Parts: sequence; structure tokens; C-alpha cells
Amino acid sequence: MNVYRPEGSLIKNPENREYLASRAGLERALEKQIILEAPAILCDRDFSLHISVSPHIRAIMPRDEVQYTKSGEQVKDIAILTRVGKPVCFKVIGFSEQDGEPTVILSRRAAQEECMLNYISSLSPGDIIPAKTTHLESFGAFVDIGCGIISLLSIDCISVSRISHPSARLNVGQSVYTVVKSTENDRIYVSMRELLGTWEENAALFSEGQTVRGVIRGVEDYGIFVELTPNLAGLAEYRDGVAVGQTAAIYIKSILPDRMKIKLIIIDVHDAPLCPEPTEYFIDPEKCTHMNSWIYSPECSKRVIRTDFI
Repeated sequence: MNVYRPEGSLIKNPENREYLASRAGLERALEKQIILEAPAILCDRDFSLHISVSPHIRAIMPRDEVQYTKSGEQVKDIAILTRVGKPVCFKVIGFSEQDGEPTVILSRRAAQEECMLNYISSLSPGDIIPAKTTHLESFGAFVDIGCGIISLLSIDCISVSRISHPSARLNVGQSVYTVVKSTENDRIYVSMRELLGTWEENAALFSEGQTVRGVIRGVEDYGIFVELTPNLAGLAEYRDGVAVGQTAAIYIKSILPDRMKIKLIIIDVHDAPLCPEPTEYFIDPEKCTHMNSWIYSPECSKRVIRTDFI
């Protein structure tokens, strides 16, 4: 059981359920320092979280135990409140009696400290890791890379094809794979576009003469940019009445690897919303766990687009 995965990964695990089912199981978890998960169901006036471990067991996570912080930093109220209704990881750190009721004391901070020490601190640029989106902003997506520890996936690193907002590609709560882009000042920054295929790999999915579905991503006087896949876009001739975000029937006029261009003709457009589709990777993240570099552009192209993980 990999305990350093994003929160929510352990909650249905049989071993996790077994530890939570009884006082004896929780005592074993304390003895073995096991990381477990259960949903937070309430935040009281003291900003302690109440965790649903078992119908007959009261479990409290004190305010200071909700989140790992650097020395001198305090846990923000919003960081506690936003845990309610979500799975949280934790370690059992003790037992006590509160209001005359036996209570188990839990610490998410302790679980995150272990994750930082045994997992996050060992990550290096190029490592491919699982993540889970926690919320979206105009500049990017925040993702949980393990035990609730957050990393930034900036909007330009989500895909090669440009998007105006991460919601065009991702949903909150979506599980994805990412590659570590950099580690700076004890922070991890991740990318995803390097896992979504090169220009040639994506272009191989299409042929000249086909009419396929696309998404309008940009409208300029000189033409309209149409996304065929997250890592592949082409240019169509300008046409009135076309807006960003519309889906379209697109005729593929020509595919030019040496120029990394695909010439398109818009056949029809419509406003039906296109929800983010499941992410398709051009590598197997379970087998390939690290990459040293990634070259997007074809060998025959004078323009080179690449990422070196150093």
C-alpha cells in the first residue's frame, strides 16, 4: 500500500478500513505509525476537525495537527475549513478522554511530515508522479502530490495547445500523472504536457482528407487556431461567427512535419459544451517513472521545442 499518494487514494483500501474498524486497530496503527485516511465531517469552534473513523469511535484532529507548516508559520483557518467533507490522511498520535468520552487523537501534520521526509524530499526533476487536482485558478491548477501536499501545475505546462483556463482541460478532484519540473525553495513544481505526446505522435492520429472534431482555441485576423488534441493544434482560414470554446467539424487539408503545421478548413461550428475528456498519456506512467528530456518537435523541423529536466 503506497501511503504517499494524493489524499483519497487510501480511503477504500481494505487495510485502511481494517485499522479504522476498532480501537484495537487504531492502537496497532499508533504502534506501527501507519498512515490512514478517513473523511473530515465537522470543524468545531476551536478549529479542531472531527474525523469519521468508525460509528462508535470519536476521533479529533486538533487545529495544530491539521497541516504541516514550516517553522514559525501558523495553519490558516481556511486550510482547516476546506478539509470538511473531504478525505484526510493522518497518523494516530494518542488516546484521551474528552467530555467523558474516549477519544482518539489524530495528526495530518505528522503524516505530511513523514511524506515530506520519505517521499517529497527525494523527488527530482523528471520524476513522473501521480497527482490530484484540488482547485483551479486562471494561472494554473493546484494539485495534491502526496498526503495533501500541494504543487502548482501552471497553465502553460498543462498542454502544448494553449487554453484560456485550466477548466478546459481538468476537473477538480481529477487524478492525473505529472512530471516534476523543478524543485525550488522546498517547493515542487510539476508539468503535464511532456506526458501527452510529441508533435509526431499526435499528428499520427490523423490523416490528410479526414474531417474530425476540434476545439476553437484562438481567433485572429490571419486565422483560427483549432485544437485537435491537447498537444496538437492547427490553423484554419478566418471565418466569421467563430468564437473561442466552440467545437467544430474540421477538414484536414495538409500535415507538414518540417514546419510543424497542420492546415485546416472549418466545416461547421456549434456551441455545445465540450467537457474535459480523460487524459491520454503517450507513456505508461506505471512503467516509466522518470524522463531526462522530452523533444516535442520532429527531427526534420528547424524549430526545436524540448524540455530538459536538470
